[in-house]
Amino acid sequence: MASSMAAACTAAAASLSPAQSTNQRTPAQGRLIVHGAPASARSLRLRPAGRRTPATRSSPRAAKAVVAALADPLKVMISGAPASGKGTQCELIKAKFGLVHISAGDLLRAEIAAGSENGKQAKEFMEKGQLVPDEIVVNMVKERLLQPDAQENGWLLDGYPRSYSQAMALENLEIRPDICILLDVPDELLVERVVGRRLDPVTGKIYHLKYSPPENEEIASRLTQRFDDTEEKVKLRLQTYYENIDALLSTYKDVIVKVKGDATKEDVFSEIDKLLTSSLDKKTEIVASA
Repeated sequence: MASSMAAACTAAAASLSPAQSTNQRTPAQGRLIVHGAPASARSLRLRPAGRRTPATRSSPRAAKAVVAALADPLKVMISGAPASGKGTQCELIKAKFGLVHISAGDLLRAEIAAGSENGKQAKEFMEKGQLVPDEIVVNMVKERLLQPDAQENGWLLDGYPRSYSQAMALENLEIRPDICILLDVPDELLVERVVGRRLDPVTGKIYHLKYSPPENEEIASRLTQRFDDTEEKVKLRLQTYYENIDALLSTYKDVIVKVKGDATKEDVFSEIDKLLTSSLDKKTEIVASA
């Protein structure tokens, strides 16, 4: 077992040897995740072989990178009640781990903005604080998850699935996360976050009148409130969320981890960072021991 692994690493490292001609460059292949490196260096591409030196090829760090490149990309779900901080944490996760962010809500809103038949039907349910029927959403999510960028770099599925039937639809497609992060926030704070939330229609940036106010009066004057960001609507959405969360917990009980979401965004991300890094390390160890 060990000898076959050593042979595999030797063969993989050999692919990084200097090119024979500076006029011919080997296309970049694979994805390197180097644990313990600075955040900016964690997600890399294999550079053309002509840029590698023998010393780099034989270093322990390079050998570890080769093993990491053979591992499957990280697959993450993040869930939580409305305004639990999923969007903020997704931005931080994307920046560090390079995952493709996929939001079912964004996909739905794009359909609504386009005025498609799916969008019109979805809007009727969202305005009532109800879940959009699975048949409208599942195919959109599936197609996005199976696109090349998500398959190559790994994905971060934001706020989906939200019900047992949605989870089962993904299970039947053999789409399953390595880890599911569940953000836990008290209801009173969730309502406050939602009611004060505003959108800049020009830049798409989200503000909060109390926690993250706009930079100037010009921006403040053009901010809009989502039609479902009212106290009445958010309470309906919370009721729907709690009716379905048990199904999520049971489906992903072996990979789900609760993270307290009422701390600062930096503290919340620090906890998530540890969890995702540990998950990456385990995936690399599995490949190394195969």
